[in-house]
Amino acid sequence: MPKATYNPTIRPEGGHVDLKEYLEDRRALVEAGLQRFIPGETTLPPELHRAMHYSLFAGGKRLRPILTIAAAEAVGGTAQEVLPVACAFEYIHTYSLVHDDLPAMDDDDLRRGRPTSHKVFGQAIAILVGDALLTEAFSLLTNPTHVGHLDPRLLRTVIHEIALAAGSQGMVGGQAVDILSEGKVIDLSFLQYIHTHKTGALILCALRAGAQLAGATGDELDAITRYGKAGGLAFQIADDILDIEGEEAMRGKKRGGDKTRGKATYPGLVGLDEAKGEAQRLVQEALDAIASFNHRADPLREIARFIVLRKA
Repeated sequence: MPKATYNPTIRPEGGHVDLKEYLEDRRALVEAGLQRFIPGETTLPPELHRAMHYSLFAGGKRLRPILTIAAAEAVGGTAQEVLPVACAFEYIHTYSLVHDDLPAMDDDDLRRGRPTSHKVFGQAIAILVGDALLTEAFSLLTNPTHVGHLDPRLLRTVIHEIALAAGSQGMVGGQAVDILSEGKVIDLSFLQYIHTHKTGALILCALRAGAQLAGATGDELDAITRYGKAGGLAFQIADDILDIEGEEAMRGKKRGGDKTRGKATYPGLVGLDEAKGEAQRLVQEALDAIASFNHRADPLREIARFIVLRKA
């Protein structure tokens, strides 16, 4: 039997997904969308737009936009119809990385194997890059040329959820608590708050956005939400584990950064083996949440399994 192909506008017809092929195909689709939607490098002021391109196209898994697409496909939608919204999530994620790397935050020299934005363009431009990418996300989400085909009522709900997931009640709030907790002794429930807000909120929102805009039923959206909550936390626990034993060449940064900065992690609180067990348990919880879905949800199933098997 020939391998299934994954045209961006066609759902897989079989019950098996080649995850590598799927991720490569959807990543290429997202890359093309990002290139199409973002202002060009020569747009005034060119220094700022070059810096935006430098961080946005520095590589990365494009996990959040791919999850938006996979969730839409799982409930019968297509990649193309949610692509602009998927790309907006990558703008927001990239902005958060640029700001996280700043000396006042994590003070990282490398991101994805390349010098961080502030090392190349200076701290002031790096701050403005983050500001611009966040703002550009909401410009894209409200641009009739790109999102005019979507149900305006559903889109309004999604935009509101994205704002909450990205702001003080989501990612930014989690980052604030993470910074304020450095060097302090915290318990597991406090660490779960950090992980579910700093990382999990945007992952969950990306999934819900794709499902909602593709016309998910109430039961389908509830299942996707449970999948996202469990999978988002599993992803961050896996990140904690990779900071200890991940492959530096693949991660593009050195191991042990969390310990150096005095950050609380799952392995630090419960031990490495128990952290791995909890990540596996959460992945199974995510899989159970979408057990009733048909083969269209196979990419989501394989992505959940990939979370605990990845090396970077």
